[in-house]
Amino acid sequence: MTVIMIPNIVFAIKCKDGFQNKWNNKYVELIEQVGRFGCFGFMIINIPGTWFGWWSDEALAIYLIVDTILVILYLIIWIICFKKNSVFKALSLSIIPSILFLFSGIMTRSVLLIISSILFAPSHIMISYRNAK
Repeated sequence: MTVIMIPNIVFAIKCKDGFQNKWNNKYVELIEQVGRFGCFGFMIINIPGTWFGWWSDEALAIYLIVDTILVILYLIIWIICFKKNSVFKALSLSIIPSILFLFSGIMTRSVLLIISSILFAPSHIMISYRNAK
């Protein structure tokens, strides 16, 4: 998860004025931010009674393998498309973390992470797509 934040930090340094959102929908932006911070937080913090852990050691192994593949794929696309602005880049870099958060929530049986990722995914993908067109 920290690896996914590195491109966001680089982007923030590169764009000192911040992200220019061409699609102004405050409701969708609010849902996306709530989901984003929920996903970041609940990937790290497990609140008792809302997080039930892995079904088995095999589930933990699958979780680690799939999350690693998703992070590597995210980084490869980010590096290849660093200077390009395209719908492919926007969708790839919004769909991959959305899948990562939802998959992680399901595999760890984290109710709050699942809810956060369900809020985050469609709003983040929509904002990314609208800004790329």
